[in-house]
Amino acid sequence: MIKTFINRLLGKDPRSATPAAPALPAIPLGRRVEVAADEHRIDPRLLDDNAVRVVRTLKDAGHEAYIVGGAVRDLLVGLRPKDFDVATDATPEQVKSLFRRAFIIGRRFRLVHVVFGRGREHEVIEVSTFRAYLDASAAEQVSGNEKTSKHQISDKAHVVDSSGRVLRDNVWGPQVEDAARRDFTINAMYYDPTTQLLVDYHGGLPDARARVLRMIGDPATRYREDPVRIVRVVRFAAKLGFALDPATQAPVREMSALLANVPASRLFDEMIKLLQTGHALRSIDELRRQGLDRGVFAILDAVLHPETPHPLRERFVELALADTDRRVEEGRAVAPSFMLACMLWHDVQARWSVLRDAGEPPFPALQQAIDAVFDARIGDISGRGKLAADMREIWQMQPRFERRTASSAASLVAQPRFRAGYDFLRLRADVGEIDVDLADWWEDYHLGDDDEREALLQAVRPASVPRRVPRARHADEAGPEPEAAAAGDAPPSEPDACAPAKRRRRRRRKPAGEGGPPSAEPAEGS
Repeated sequence: MIKTFINRLLGKDPRSATPAAPALPAIPLGRRVEVAADEHRIDPRLLDDNAVRVVRTLKDAGHEAYIVGGAVRDLLVGLRPKDFDVATDATPEQVKSLFRRAFIIGRRFRLVHVVFGRGREHEVIEVSTFRAYLDASAAEQVSGNEKTSKHQISDKAHVVDSSGRVLRDNVWGPQVEDAARRDFTINAMYYDPTTQLLVDYHGGLPDARARVLRMIGDPATRYREDPVRIVRVVRFAAKLGFALDPATQAPVREMSALLANVPASRLFDEMIKLLQTGHALRSIDELRRQGLDRGVFAILDAVLHPETPHPLRERFVELALADTDRRVEEGRAVAPSFMLACMLWHDVQARWSVLRDAGEPPFPALQQAIDAVFDARIGDISGRGKLAADMREIWQMQPRFERRTASSAASLVAQPRFRAGYDFLRLRADVGEIDVDLADWWEDYHLGDDDEREALLQAVRPASVPRRVPRARHADEAGPEPEAAAAGDAPPSEPDACAPAKRRRRRRRKPAGEGGPPSAEPAEGS
């Protein structure tokens, strides 16, 4: 490190015997342009009160602070941002000291989460410190990645891997350099809600109005710094309906191989953003348009290019994604577990069928199929346990819907994730995988009162329940039988006459027609 620094001071290139010509900066620093409210026309009613409170608190403490990034981009096109981020010249420690509930997080980029509210209603405002622009050649380079080089990079501020991907970036700098570090021109604007001033360094406002997605600096270099930008190009184009600048689009397919170096959890999170932020179907179309629909996401490979085609799969997934888009538009909650369960259901079915044909009992076969598909398509990611449990519950409910007995039905509707399991069943009915009457029955049962539920159960009971054939009696037992049978509904007049009837009223196992084979379904309450 010291030797490299001295060589640079002396104008020597350690990789060559002759000094190389000075390289132009890969990223232009840009020029500060201040835009007034009457020109940018951001609607203050779309702002978040807590984000404004964070900006005001930082400014009152003598710091610069702005709403930044995607929130400004969305405000400019008239959308209410889902998340608000704030950028400031205060260090993470200074930010933390100004708020009662603030937490420093992250290693690759150190950030502060300022938390408002509690429970499900809580809100997080993410605050970052302005970062310096440092060329990759000035950073320390390691041969591995975040995991294999963990000890080498633990105490360093700026580190890249052998391909130029940034592993650490915690060098603070001025706002002009912070803007140059950002990926797209439309994401490099800063908005002060207290003065309604917009600061633009790279022509983001004209690009937003022209609906163009343009990379700051050399696109290939920026993709190498962070290959996830390739996925973000697709997401923003689908979400905003923006066209890609030709220079930004040109290296996308070639650079996509770099996504193999991205940690699985981060790539998985980006895929969820693609499919669960209200524009899933357009995102799939954009992936195809950019040649990224194969070999990037294992789950999408299973859906878009299945090894074993299923006649209903494409329609089933299309309905699931359309339903997700609709729920997002309506402001309703969406869960990644449901969407992923829909996308991988036919893989589970195919594996389940193979195991049953090999002689495995139905329910153990289903469990094994779920494990195999989850490991193959999702793998070792952050939050795997909760995600797997939710998906498993949805899948395991499906055969249980076939059982419509009093105890089974009552147990199933009491399950915490019954509604997700039922919505999944309804999608299966909509594409013709199961009888629509079965989905209708469960909807009526779920919404019905006790009398309505009993009527629904009565309607699906067999017309006649077979009675057990009584065992042969000894001669001394045969006398009372006709008398007891003849008594019918009449009350017995003598105590001796009712004694045989009491002996016959002991509990006995239900006939097979009422209960069904227990091995074919999960245990009740599981």
